[in-house]
Amino acid sequence: MALTLRRAEERGTADLGWLNSKHTFSFGHYFDPKHIGFGPLRVINEDRVAPGGGFATHPHANMEIISYVISGALEHKDSMGNGSIIRPGDVQVMSAGTGVRHSEYNASDEDPVHFLQIWIVPERDGLAPGYEQEHFAPAEKNGQLRLIGSRDGRDGSVTIHQDVELYASALSGDALVRHQVADGRGVWVQVISGSLNVGEETLIAGDALSFSEPGELTFSTQDSTEFLLFDLPY
Repeated sequence: MALTLRRAEERGTADLGWLNSKHTFSFGHYFDPKHIGFGPLRVINEDRVAPGGGFATHPHANMEIISYVISGALEHKDSMGNGSIIRPGDVQVMSAGTGVRHSEYNASDEDPVHFLQIWIVPERDGLAPGYEQEHFAPAEKNGQLRLIGSRDGRDGSVTIHQDVELYASALSGDALVRHQVADGRGVWVQVISGSLNVGEETLIAGDALSFSEPGELTFSTQDSTEFLLFDLPY
């Protein structure tokens, strides 16, 4: 089984005081030609924003931008008129399309917010901007791979304008899940917390792995874990 590991400590780092960010792929001032992206997956930033801090209004275009909050609360406002608070269990996707402006701030003056910012290249440019937000209770992810994002928005998942299936899972004890990788597809796994066993490899929070051959992947843990799995064209 050909697994490629991306360890947490190998990621790029940005520390702006109010923001501490770990970059899985090249982003901003961090550039690594070996880590530009994986298929249409371009950005996974693990961001920690201090109380009262945040990203002032800025533009995006032709990108699917997903926010997955791990702890705390993230306040979102955009030029489409959307305003929301994103909390753990929430998944937000903003299709920037032909152009949108938005801001993201820590919704608390006391507690930090910890979240993953994910960018996926859409299947085509020039889409109409759009916004979706859904909540997935812990029970929906416990002991299984819960679809939280997909091209067709099935099973209550948010819509991603790309041939991508995004799953979230939380395992503990003897729980075990499997995922079949089809020909022409690749899988990227990002560990959020705890430790995850994949084949003979053990990953911890912040670690990732990729797999780009047909075959079955098995996921388990010796304690507990939360992770995301991207199944996409590769």
